[in-house]
Amino acid sequence: MTLEEIRGQENTMENSDRVQSAGAALEELLVAAKKQDYLTVGVYESAKVMNVDPDSVAFCILATDEEYECDIALQIHFTLIQAFCFDNDINVVRVNDIERLANLVGADETGEPKDAHCILVTSPSANPWKDPALDKLSLFCEESRSVYDWVPTITLPER
Repeated sequence: MTLEEIRGQENTMENSDRVQSAGAALEELLVAAKKQDYLTVGVYESAKVMNVDPDSVAFCILATDEEYECDIALQIHFTLIQAFCFDNDINVVRVNDIERLANLVGADETGEPKDAHCILVTSPSANPWKDPALDKLSLFCEESRSVYDWVPTITLPER
């Protein structure tokens, strides 16, 4: 085994730990933001918030699964949301377990699961919300960008 192969295995293990830690932080963030009523759930609802008050957006989560991977309209929305987030220095992550994400953010008034394809964590501009999980995720995104992973994928912890 070469030194490069050993380092590659170490990096893979470190990266796996980083992603698991980020998944736990994302779950903590969503639970805390939901309690504070700082979540905007849904592609169109998120686009409205970004248009009206982009400074209030603290974090963006884009979610998909195999069923929606070929949905061209959704992919176009994702591309536009990502571009907007990059232009406004908003961290963005992807999650591949939309069902789990929908369970975390809850149901709408009718009891149906919310459209969890896009979730924004917002914070009032006048009194910014500080959360340790948000800080962890911001650091995770920054580290990912340093290795040219512009929209890192996070795996939520198993329940």
